[in-house]
Amino acid sequence: MSLFEGIPGDLKYGRAENSADLRQRPLAERMRPRNLEEFAGQEHLVGPGKSLRMQLENDDATSMILWGPPGVGKTTLAKIIAQTTQSTFIEFSAVVSGIKEIKQVMAEADSAASAGVRTILFVDEIHRFNRSQQDAFLPYVERGAIRLIGATTENPSFELNAALLSRCRVYVLAPLADEQVLRLLQKALSDRERGLGESGITADKEVLGLIASYANGDVRRAYNALEAATRLAVSRQQPQLNGTLAMDALQQKTLLYDKSGEEHYNLISALHKSVRNSDPDAALYWLARMLRSGEDPMYLARRLVRMASEDIGLAAPEALNLALSARDAMDFLGSPEGDLALAQATVYLALAPKSNSLYTALSAVVQDVEKTRAEPVPLHLRNAPTKLMESLDYGKGYRYAHDEEGAVSDMECLPPGLLNTTYYHPTDRGREKQLKQRMDELARLRSRKRT
Repeated sequence: MSLFEGIPGDLKYGRAENSADLRQRPLAERMRPRNLEEFAGQEHLVGPGKSLRMQLENDDATSMILWGPPGVGKTTLAKIIAQTTQSTFIEFSAVVSGIKEIKQVMAEADSAASAGVRTILFVDEIHRFNRSQQDAFLPYVERGAIRLIGATTENPSFELNAALLSRCRVYVLAPLADEQVLRLLQKALSDRERGLGESGITADKEVLGLIASYANGDVRRAYNALEAATRLAVSRQQPQLNGTLAMDALQQKTLLYDKSGEEHYNLISALHKSVRNSDPDAALYWLARMLRSGEDPMYLARRLVRMASEDIGLAAPEALNLALSARDAMDFLGSPEGDLALAQATVYLALAPKSNSLYTALSAVVQDVEKTRAEPVPLHLRNAPTKLMESLDYGKGYRYAHDEEGAVSDMECLPPGLLNTTYYHPTDRGREKQLKQRMDELARLRSRKRT
């Protein structure tokens, strides 16, 4: 049997299901927009004259990748495209479907294309296929046998191979604004055909706004919470939703996060840059976001240690000790008790004087180590533990600093090819101001001894 024959018509062509069947589906599925007029959000893509809308209106058969967080309309857009273009719509999820199954469908779509039948292959979570598996799509996309629409929550630049990416347009979908989610909830609560209107439950704007806020731009989550809250209201014989019912349905705000995905790197970047910019409030906010999202606290502790060296350094050398102490406290106490130690270190690092002089100095040294000849250690800097080494002039000309005025000599310690090179340039901030004064003093002492 052809795989096409086993796919229901509503999945192949995006047609509406009968009302009896629809009532058995979750609210989010029942309220799924059927056309662009019902679609909310993504005005930058589907608004009048915008790129994706123009592609639909012109029946452009280009394959595409829809990239965005959960619940923003990726699957809905794919179904609207299929309905608009009257293409066969086949939906797979990379979570539950194998590439072998998809290959078989693509081969059948290739045959159907010769008869003028167009096929849209929608693959949700396409990033879950590895790069070699993604190669299977290439010949069919290249020939136009299928119109591939891939949906992903991950950055396509990192998760999709370049060959497939070059053959697809990438559209970035954004989380919906709270006001947009609120309007969708109001509509769902009053809609008697597809929504919750027959329940007779009402809700004021404040309660629906609470649900919209906690949904964090994820419409599916908002619908699920509204449906759960309405069922609670019915079971408790309460005609109107209140804050308690809403909170019972929500349980806990879900924050978009993936410890190995792009959002992980976005958030740690925001934390690091807030500390670097001496903004303690922003730094605390991003720290709390990551902790509440389930980030490993010890990862955050390690990053704070890095910030202490990279962005503060010798301007406030005690910052490194505080960051290490915070790490030890978190290791000893665990979360949530240890969270306060991380917060303490974060605020201190944000307020500490900043300097990347040590960071840039080490980078410059590493460059010279890699690019210049590995010169031998000058003889006067070598130890001479044996008579032979002493006879070879090991240690000859060495000057013991403690015997010199100011405990410093004018002896050169760099190899000959790097004489007079300066790597460390302290700032005038924090403790480095004193270090700079000390360096100037040492330079004057050496200069006087050389004349």
